[in-house]
Amino acid sequence: MKLFFRTYGSGPALMILHGLYGSSDNWVTIARRISEKYYVILPDLRNHGQSPHSDSHTYDLMAEDVLALANELKLERFILAGHSMGGRAAMRFAARWPERINALVVADISPFSPSSIDSVFHTQHKQILETILSIDPQGFTSRKELEETLAKGIDSEKIRGFIMKNAGRDKNGKFEWKLNAGALLKNLAEITAGISDEKEVQDQVTGFPVIFLKGEYSEYISDDDFGKIRRLFPAAEFITIKNAGHWLHADNPHAIEEILLSLV
Repeated sequence: MKLFFRTYGSGPALMILHGLYGSSDNWVTIARRISEKYYVILPDLRNHGQSPHSDSHTYDLMAEDVLALANELKLERFILAGHSMGGRAAMRFAARWPERINALVVADISPFSPSSIDSVFHTQHKQILETILSIDPQGFTSRKELEETLAKGIDSEKIRGFIMKNAGRDKNGKFEWKLNAGALLKNLAEITAGISDEKEVQDQVTGFPVIFLKGEYSEYISDDDFGKIRRLFPAAEFITIKNAGHWLHADNPHAIEEILLSLV
């Protein structure tokens, strides 16, 4: 799949993958601030933003989409960073094509599954996607009215803000969802499930620096995950981002910028 992408600056290549419900827009401010030292590539992952929609949404396919983009841009090696779903896609890419990676930065996600398909994360995302699918945006005349309707099923103002960034206008000026919520709901088990057991880890991923970022107030990486992650990524370094939850790039962008700039 040919992804939509934005680029900023010049220097060593750094590709950043957004999370679920996100898009390249989420990282533009950070990209601009670090563009004096990096050639920053911000793609919209499949079923998000301005990239094509597909019924299939797996980490293998997302990794292959990233490979196609890297080849299109003639990137022999590059730094790869990803947040949440994008972090798992980045890890899948690094495991399959480690020779293309100069460094890996994973923001607030573990490669391991938190528990079963009925985990709290799966349940939360299921409700969010079902709420989106229950709303026909074409029937609304204002963004405020649309967000007020979203609030009936999505309590978090921050999450609603991310969802509202997916409300665009069609060629007739009507609201439409840029997010392919149907495909994401269909593939939600794949999106929320990581490696279910550390015994499944067959090969270690080595040869480049690896940094895992954890939001101070986030539960997406548990204390139990640290040792298991090092079985997969022996060189992994863990950094806690202060005053940040799961969306750490929005909560504490300056800390993220400093860490990314430290890689060059």
